[in-house]
Amino acid sequence: MHVLVLASQKGGAGKTTLAAHLGVAAEAAGDGPAVLIDTDPQGSLSAWWNVREAETPALAPTTIAELPQKLAALAEAGYRLAVVDTPPAITEAIGAVVRSAELVLIPTRPSPHDLRAVGSTVELVQAAGKPFVFAVTQAKPNARLTVQAVAALSEHGAVAPAIVHDRVDYAGSMIDGRTVQETDSKGRSSGEMVELWGFVKAQMTKSTKARNEGRQGNEQEARRRAVS
Repeated sequence: MHVLVLASQKGGAGKTTLAAHLGVAAEAAGDGPAVLIDTDPQGSLSAWWNVREAETPALAPTTIAELPQKLAALAEAGYRLAVVDTPPAITEAIGAVVRSAELVLIPTRPSPHDLRAVGSTVELVQAAGKPFVFAVTQAKPNARLTVQAVAALSEHGAVAPAIVHDRVDYAGSMIDGRTVQETDSKGRSSGEMVELWGFVKAQMTKSTKARNEGRQGNEQEARRRAVS
């Protein structure tokens, strides 16, 4: 099972919105079953799911301490993707969530303050030895600052080519437990989510392949040593 964790020190970067949208996008693309996990005490993702009429993606309640066991149980149950939302804080508890990730998605608004703050999130993820990518969120169309933000983030890691623009339909769709793909499947925002999920999926597949190759290499080395 793929485990995608959304993390950012800055509140308001769009973690919960992206978590909900990516879960729905994965289901729509045939990459489910997907399950959402809300580790933010504010419970915004859970609140969104509770007013949702559609049965997918699922929501799995858990605590941060129980997260590894919960993920193992979900994988055993046949889920193919878990999307984990986190609170806007860099703490040891969040570090524990990150350590369960296959990939960490760091949403960042294209503002100088947000870009300065992203460093602590990157340090946390790197300390856990986990791969990460950035997603630029709440961008203004044709804004020079967005281009500058992508360039700055690119110096530290991969940036999703899908820029999430500042549109009211994202917040509007979340009011009644839906996403932009469900309120306007042919709209520009829906296209952004389709593209973003495609990028995230490719990055997770790449991460899984690298991990499997590393494991096979270790096993081969262990066998070589055993017979030498």
